[in-house]
Amino acid sequence: MKLLSHKDVCVSSLLSLLFFFSAAVVRAACVDSVVLVHGNTGAPSDWDNTYQQLLDEGYSNSQIHRPSWGSKSCAACNDHSGTEENPVRSAIADAITASCTGRIDVIGHSMGVTLAAQQIIKLGAQDQVDAFVGVAGAYRGLWSCGTYPFNVYNSTCGSNGLSVSSPFLDWLYGKSIAARVYSIKSWSDQVVCATGYCTVAGVHSSRIAGEDATYTYAYGHFGLQAYTYERQVSLIR
Repeated sequence: MKLLSHKDVCVSSLLSLLFFFSAAVVRAACVDSVVLVHGNTGAPSDWDNTYQQLLDEGYSNSQIHRPSWGSKSCAACNDHSGTEENPVRSAIADAITASCTGRIDVIGHSMGVTLAAQQIIKLGAQDQVDAFVGVAGAYRGLWSCGTYPFNVYNSTCGSNGLSVSSPFLDWLYGKSIAARVYSIKSWSDQVVCATGYCTVAGVHSSRIAGEDATYTYAYGHFGLQAYTYERQVSLIR
């Protein structure tokens, strides 16, 4: 029987260690795909801080989906019906198909919160969404849009929009959207609290019915998206 030299033993040990760590890296890289849904007239780049945090924590570019939806120049034209739906629905479906775990996590900002939730329900994908994080959403409506049917007369505030008690929001309220649900909110939100009132029926409008937890920051509407990226990512891990 041939005896291994000291050099052969070292090489063999090194190869074993490399195989072990390579296998560990492969296992660690299998995480839920993530869908980041921007707000009204927003852009995928609005998620740059969150996107970078995900990369820093080991996600690959292919595991992060950032759909672009809606008009970029007419905020009052966007609602939750028609062409606004398609990019978000496709991104969620694609993320599920590509996910190595078979599940996804979704983070939405502003109108992207309600739009993402709607598309999860329409796809019947609730059981495939592990975590849902709503950042500065208007899940219970915007007082600046009025109360339906006495709403501000535009699409964003209409029957498929964000007026308080709109048919869309009444349909959405209380429906299951994920295994774990969180909201991130502010009492200084220039959009959700535009009239000086942040609450609807005594509850902050950014809170999601049935949520597991809610987190409050002193940032404004867009600061909540830009500066709570560490919290966002921690909630989906």
